[in-house]
Amino acid sequence: MNIGGERMNLTMEARGESGNLAIGPATQSFPKMSNTKTLGADDGNSTRKLTIVFHHAGGGHRSTADALRDTLSAQEHPWDVSLLNVQELLAPLDLARRATGLQIEDAYNLILRKGWTRFTPQLLKVLQTTIRAYHSPVVKLMRAYWAQNPTDLVLSVIPHFNRALAESLSSNGTKIPFVTLLTDLADYPPRFWIEPSSEFLIVGSERARAQAVSMGHSANRIFQTSGMVLKPRFYKATASDRAVERKRLGLDPDCPTGIVLFGGHGSQVMLDIVRQLDQNGPDVQLIMVCGHNFKLADKLKAMKTRKPMLVEGFISNVEFYMALADFFIGKPGPGSISEALQLHLPVIVECNAKTLPQERYNAEYVTEYGYGIVVKSFRHIVPAVQRLLDPATFGTFQRNVSTYANRALFEVPAILDRCLQAATQPAQ
Repeated sequence: MNIGGERMNLTMEARGESGNLAIGPATQSFPKMSNTKTLGADDGNSTRKLTIVFHHAGGGHRSTADALRDTLSAQEHPWDVSLLNVQELLAPLDLARRATGLQIEDAYNLILRKGWTRFTPQLLKVLQTTIRAYHSPVVKLMRAYWAQNPTDLVLSVIPHFNRALAESLSSNGTKIPFVTLLTDLADYPPRFWIEPSSEFLIVGSERARAQAVSMGHSANRIFQTSGMVLKPRFYKATASDRAVERKRLGLDPDCPTGIVLFGGHGSQVMLDIVRQLDQNGPDVQLIMVCGHNFKLADKLKAMKTRKPMLVEGFISNVEFYMALADFFIGKPGPGSISEALQLHLPVIVECNAKTLPQERYNAEYVTEYGYGIVVKSFRHIVPAVQRLLDPATFGTFQRNVSTYANRALFEVPAILDRCLQAATQPAQ
């Protein structure tokens, strides 16, 4: 089992990251965007205008938008990319506050911080009902925005609002092409990601493609990438002496190492994982990434363990720490799993009634492709790690994850070109 700290290349290069509201152009004012050439008049040299619609509920939507903006703006035939935070656009309607008492981003992130995810399906229905009730005002507000901010193509990297977005882009006999990019490995129907009105779809798994086809979407309007869009750093190659880096950070250079990551706000279950593995588990050392949860980081730093443990708060170079690890432990988020697989780390994730409904397929995905172990509860983390580190089992997982080759960040630009061409030249 080759999981020691001998000198090696740490490569991260993928092969092969209803209300009585008067809303309209006359009553709303939006920031002006740069002017663009008329849709369909692209001569191959003009700048194409792209608007990416995102929000801050969870980290994956904004990171996807940022990664695509940077890549699309720097390519040989660049796009003029603008980001639109739908929460700010819809602030006059205050939809999430009507449904939950909080803004959508704050409500979602509070649920994650507090671990109230068991109630997510019920809260989701409340939110979706509210969005449907205010569909017409939402569409009017969006149309007012497009009227003041012309664009050649709209890319949504968010769920829930895609029906309204699609409708808002058709007005007065004109149609702005609309693309939806799923930042989950699969949809959670109905009314989550894929809508009957979705014009073009970009999906990162065969399951999501099958879901789109089953809803009646034409195969030539569905584009499947090799995975989730990751941050550019996960596609860059780097070389380092892992043993030296582990030692520099106070870790044992030769000890099997797991990285434990539960999103941007950590999780209290990280304390239980450390206790269980320290008391009854195999000899492993852990890299604990707590995000913005400074109280959790302080509690972990105060713990005394048999093996070294590195505790970090919010870090911008998670790929560096993943490259020092041999396996990953965390929640089955599409971003975390994809990042771990990109660095060829077998994973241990949990799936139960508290798992976010849109993330439950991710656990099936891990099992289906043999990328790691799924537990019903992290109370079973000790036998899971023991099983993972069995030489034969670990070797199998390593071979499986070594086949993972995600190039989605570089596949999407070509797909957007095809979508624009298909929308502006339907005869072809």
